[in-house]
Amino acid sequence: MTVYFIGAGPGAADLITVRGLNIIKQAPVVLYAGSLVPEGIVNQADQAEVVKDTAPMHLDEIIAEIEIAHKAGHDVARVHSGDPCLYGAIAEQMRRLDTLDIDYEVVPGVSAYAAASAALKKELTLPDVSQSIILTRTAVRSSKMPNNEDLETFGKSGATLAIHLSVNNLKHVVDTLTPHYGADCPVVVAYRVSWPDEAFIHGTLRDIRAKVKESGITRTALVLVGHVLGSEDFTDSKLYDVDHTHVLREKNAS
Repeated sequence: MTVYFIGAGPGAADLITVRGLNIIKQAPVVLYAGSLVPEGIVNQADQAEVVKDTAPMHLDEIIAEIEIAHKAGHDVARVHSGDPCLYGAIAEQMRRLDTLDIDYEVVPGVSAYAAASAALKKELTLPDVSQSIILTRTAVRSSKMPNNEDLETFGKSGATLAIHLSVNNLKHVVDTLTPHYGADCPVVVAYRVSWPDEAFIHGTLRDIRAKVKESGITRTALVLVGHVLGSEDFTDSKLYDVDHTHVLREKNAS
């Protein structure tokens, strides 16, 4: 018996790995985060005897369901949104399973920032603009930010920022980042990326708060900040440069 923590992707039913979908199709028990995992994925649990939405359940109740499946020898597809490695709340579940000596595996998925980048047709790392992406969040009702993991520190880097769980804390985001990125720095608020009601709000650090307030968006949104979002004046990468050689491309004799 194995528990599979599966990243179901950002929302579209076909943005899931083949491995993850095959496990869901065959699993006798499917436990899924109902508020974030689309029905199109859950509906493919053809062999499941138990399909349960865990959104209203706390950790003890979820583990209890897994223990029942374990005693019956049934694999469990534990389906989360996005990629489980990022704000997936799977570490505490795995810790419990370690204590119970229940086997588990993790199946990665497509994260919202990657899906947003694809939908926007923007590369988040451009030569001479930004070569780093910082995935972070701010503290509102969730856990405090530890150590020096604050926007002030990250903002000094000038890197592309993908700020999760923070659309309700946009004033703090704007006030903190404006001195480092400038008021004209592009910002995109990506709402429910790849869902049918997907929406993107384009703005700058100067005007994004007003635009988001007008939209009425208050949750399930990712905030992208960085000059890569608006830059067209960047240097071509060395990868395909005619004069760049590597083990698979020898120097042109001509």
